[in-house]
Order: sequence, then structure tokens, then C-alpha cells
Amino acid sequence: MRFYRLHLFVFILTLMISGSAAWAHKVNIFAYVDADTVYTESYFPDGRPVIHGTIEVKTEKGTIVLKGQTDDQGLFSFPAIKKQFLTITIKASMGHTSSFILEQSDIQQSR
Repeated sequence: MRFYRLHLFVFILTLMISGSAAWAHKVNIFAYVDADTVYTESYFPDGRPVIHGTIEVKTEKGTIVLKGQTDDQGLFSFPAIKKQFLTITIKASMGHTSSFILEQSDIQQSR
């Protein structure tokens, strides 16, 4: 019985450590369109904004059409581009990366 408890403890401890490490490397990006402007918000799971993170906007074919940087609140905006499918990627510190896909219909509906 003692052996079983030790293994259970080690198993639970391993799950806790591996889960928190994965959580620590997560970053979020959200984008929406209002009129002719695309707005992005980038933040870490604890709510802290991604300050001075690099934003890349790519077309469906993977062509980078715009690069920029988030402000002190993790915000970035740009003019909507030609009513097309866009992938918006945030690159934060220590390799944290996430993407948001903005569908062509999202841009068309907002106009």
C-alpha cells in the first residue's frame, strides 16, 4: 500500500509540473474588425498584456503583408486589407507565439 501511495504522489506531482510549464508558455491573441480597421489584443494567461510583441499579418498564401508591434496594453491595429483571409501572429518574449485567423467573411461583414 505504501508503494502505491508513493507512485500516486509522484504521478500527481509530475502532472502538476508538466501542466504548469505548458501554461507558462502560452500567449493569446484575439482580433476583430470594426469598420475598416482590424484590432488585436495580445495577452498572457494571467491577463498581463504582451508589451512590445511582434505582430505579423500574412495572407492565405503565407505572404507577410504587415509587421508591427503591440503597445503597452498589448494592443495593435491596422487598416483592413483587401477583404481577404488573414493570419495574425503574435511573437512575444522567450518564444511565445500564437496566431488568430481572420476569415474573409469577418472583414466583409464589418463594412
